[in-house]
Amino acid sequence: MPIDATAPYDDNNIFAKILRGEIPNKTVYEDEWALAFHDINPQAPTHVLVIPKGRYVSWDDFTRDGSDAEIAGFIKAVGIVARDLGLPAPGYRLLANIGGHGHQEVPHLHVHIFGGKQMGMMLPR
Repeated sequence: MPIDATAPYDDNNIFAKILRGEIPNKTVYEDEWALAFHDINPQAPTHVLVIPKGRYVSWDDFTRDGSDAEIAGFIKAVGIVARDLGLPAPGYRLLANIGGHGHQEVPHLHVHIFGGKQMGMMLPR
């Protein structure tokens, strides 16, 4: 169910539980700013989620309240994961769903990395 990206952070969301080690995951990368792991319902041959370690619901509160170091560290982590997965050639897709209209389902900022196949158009023309 899509969420309200302006809602307060919910410490009981699934990604918060993963960060606390309460729910197992298949980690592909971790540093002080981010955790990346395989999606449990992959939509492409490669489908990895990258989440910041801070308590952020969406890009809005992350870019408003996150420190420069958190923001830079998270964005850098997304690039590192894509390279480590061998995706830069022939290409890949990054996706961040924000709020109800963006169909965000987990109230913790996350970026999907899709690769391993030709991606279709994002939106119909």
